[in-house]
Order: sequence, then C-alpha cells, then structure tokens
Amino acid sequence: MKKHNLLLSTLLLSWVGVLSGQQALSAEKQQVVDYLNSQQDRFSQCADKIWEWSELGYQEEQSSGLLQEILEEEGFSVQKKAADLPTAFVASYGSGRPVIAILAEFDALPGLSQAAVPFQQKREGNKNGHACGHHLFGSGSVAAAVAVKEWMKQNKVSGTIRLYGTPAEEGGGGKVFMVRAGLFDDVDVVLHWHPASFNSADAGSSLAVKSAKFRFYGNAAHAAGEPWAGRSALDGVEAMNYMANLMREHVEPETRIHYVITQGGDAPNIVPAFAEVYYYARHPDVAKVKSIFESLVDMSEGAAKGTGTRTDYEVIMGLYNLLPNETLASMMHANLEKIGGVFYTPEEKAFAEKIMTTYDAGGLPPEAAEKIQPFEVRERGGYASTDVGDISWVVPTADLGAATWVPGTAAHSWQAVAAGGTSIGHKGMMVAAKTIALTTIDILRDPAVTEKAKAELNRRRGKAFSYESLVGDREPPIDYRQK
Repeated sequence: MKKHNLLLSTLLLSWVGVLSGQQALSAEKQQVVDYLNSQQDRFSQCADKIWEWSELGYQEEQSSGLLQEILEEEGFSVQKKAADLPTAFVASYGSGRPVIAILAEFDALPGLSQAAVPFQQKREGNKNGHACGHHLFGSGSVAAAVAVKEWMKQNKVSGTIRLYGTPAEEGGGGKVFMVRAGLFDDVDVVLHWHPASFNSADAGSSLAVKSAKFRFYGNAAHAAGEPWAGRSALDGVEAMNYMANLMREHVEPETRIHYVITQGGDAPNIVPAFAEVYYYARHPDVAKVKSIFESLVDMSEGAAKGTGTRTDYEVIMGLYNLLPNETLASMMHANLEKIGGVFYTPEEKAFAEKIMTTYDAGGLPPEAAEKIQPFEVRERGGYASTDVGDISWVVPTADLGAATWVPGTAAHSWQAVAAGGTSIGHKGMMVAAKTIALTTIDILRDPAVTEKAKAELNRRRGKAFSYESLVGDREPPIDYRQK
C-alpha cells in the first residue's frame, strides 16, 4: 500500500508541475507587471461585461466594440470589420519591425447559461455562456497589448504591436478567413493564450479538422399508401452513416469522425424528400484530414446511388493543426515561471472546493492552480481543434494556458462558465496578460528571435509548403449561429 501511495503521489506531482510564485524580474519587466497590477480592476470589469453579454460567433457586436473602444482610447489605430467579418478588427501601435501580433477572442457558446456560483444555476436573461473563457481571452490579450504599448512609449522602443480581434472561434473559423485575406502576411510572430484549469506554455499541437453538411434529395410519397413512388433522402443519410461507421475500423486510432443528423424528415408517414447530416473529420495531420474527408464524399455519393437519391455537400469549416514553435514557446514558458500561478484567497478556495464536488477532479487539490506545468514539446495534437492552427502554419506562433478555472474543470462546461465570472477567472487572465507582455518585450529587445522562430517554422512545415485554406473559396459563415 505504501508503494502504491508513493507511485500515486509521484504521478500527481508530475501532472501538476512545480510550485511557482513570482520570481525576481528585471526592472523594466517589473515596470510592466506593476502597470498591469494597477489595471487589473479595469480589465476585470471589461471581462465581466463580455461575460454578461455572452454573444455568439459573428454576433459579438458589444464585446468587439468594447475592446476596440479601449484600444482606440490607448492610441491604437483600429481597422474595423477586418477581412469583411462584421466583428473582426486589427488594432496597431508603433511602426517598423518586428511586427508582433497578439490574438484576442470573445465569442460565447450557445445553451450554456450559468451564474457565477459553485452549483448549477442558469443565468436569467441569456441562454449563452462563456464556457471556453473567451471573455477573459479577449480582455487579457488587450491588457497585454496596452501594457506593452505603455512600455514602448516610456522606453522609446520601436516595433509594431497588433491586437487581432478574432471572432467566432467556436465553429465559425474567423481566423481562417483573416489568414486567407492576407492579414498576417507581414507579421513576424504571433502570441496567444487560452483559459484552462492549469498553467502551461508548451510547444504543442492540436487536431486538424474539416466539417461539412451532406444533403440528400429524394422524392416525397405517402409512406403507407404508395411508398414505392418515393425515394427516401433519409435512407441516403443512413446509408452514408453506416459506411462511415464501418470505416472506423480502418482508420488510425487518432482519427475522430463524428456527426449529427440535422434534418431527417417532417413526419413518419411522409417519405422524406430532404435530409441532412453534419460531419466532422479530425486527425493530428492535416493531410490525413483531407484524405478522410474525401472518403466521406465518396461514401455520400455511393449512398445516393444506392438509395436512388442525389446528394451534394457544403464545407462548413476546415482548420489546420497547430504547428509547434519551440523557440517561442520556451520563451513564453520562462516568463510564465517568472510570473507564477494563481493563488486563491480563503473565499476563492471555498468556492473551488465546493465546485470541485460537482465533477471528478482526478485527485487534484485547489492548490494545483498555483503550479506551472513542466515544459513539453508535443508534435502531435491532443483532443481539440482551433483556428489558430491556420495562423501557425504561416507565422511562428506560441501560446499558453492560464488557470482561469478551478483545477480539473472541463472546457465547455457550466463549471467553466461559473469560475470565469469570478475573481478566479480574473486572476488567471492577469497571469496570461503578464506572461504575454513580458514575452513581447523579450522579442522587441532581441528581434533576432524572430529569424530563429521563422527558421523553425520553415523546417517544420517544409520548404515546399504553400498555404491553402481547407474551406476553399467559400464565404465566411456569418449566419452560422442564427436560427
């Protein structure tokens, strides 16, 4: 039993990393941290407003407008409706190279309304919720950009800081269309972060994904009186799904294929003249995703032929896997260790302990939020996809996760919404803002880093690489959240 407990303790320590409070900083970095400390209430209030609004993808008019307003007040020039996306923007300060981009997201998720309490309770007045913490993501990134601007101004440092307001990450792929429009062509480095239940700045990857709606068209008929006169579009959908499910045996274990039937007919006594199924295909390798998707297209055509129907499809979204950049990630990790993790007050710890009774935290204590994960390089993707992936194939990119949620919290959960609306979320947001600001300063002080990062990018993607969006030339799905 003692040996078992020792092994369990060792595994737990390896997961939560090493204890890390703020380490000694240089005078100029301390200047930036002090500035951000003085601005914490301001940006916490900004995040809280966006949390309250909880606007869905391409509908984030108030959220995007608030961030733009802050940046304009701080002396940034703002390009509105960037790439013809209604809530996208690019805010710039300074001139010359390097050009350092900081990403900001601000869209919420549908159907995840939750109050800022440690038990499940819907919030009145809004069906949506920030279950992925993008209210903190956007506000924290703006805080970092403003802090760097202040530092550049006071220290007379040249270079360009850009804050990219990127809408509709949750299924709308805003960044894909911004990349396709060439908005990152002159950028040297991209930095971003994401809310999480831990603090980490790995050089990691993600899953590439391509999604589409497959539509089948048949002939309606009375299902009892004259079924032979009809051709069921739903039969086409079901035949395609059957073939896709058989294919699961013959794909690599890392492959993910999931679907929902979005329309199957109107009534059982009518042979369905129209049916639709919505597919996602994922894999750590973007080339494999393309191949899997082509197989799904073949299946749809075979299903249509076999059921006497016809079919077509609409590509909804396609995202590249994240391309790691160890050069930038190691710098980000070093600064994260200097900043340290999130330390709870007694009240915050009580909140954490109560909400942790509502899910399996894997044995983690609330104090896990104080830790910094050991640095890793992960070449192949984990469980999720992000439109940052497309950016990472055209510009060297680094990211971090900050503990805005209670340890062990799952993304896209009511628990994530709840913690994100409290001071726990604010503290994690400021860890991210400080880390990104300090990493930006390092790059501005040593622009040679950008050349090293670009050399690594070229090595990882290959000399012959040429970016081609997985969505082709389709228009942005501006109405994808509208019903």
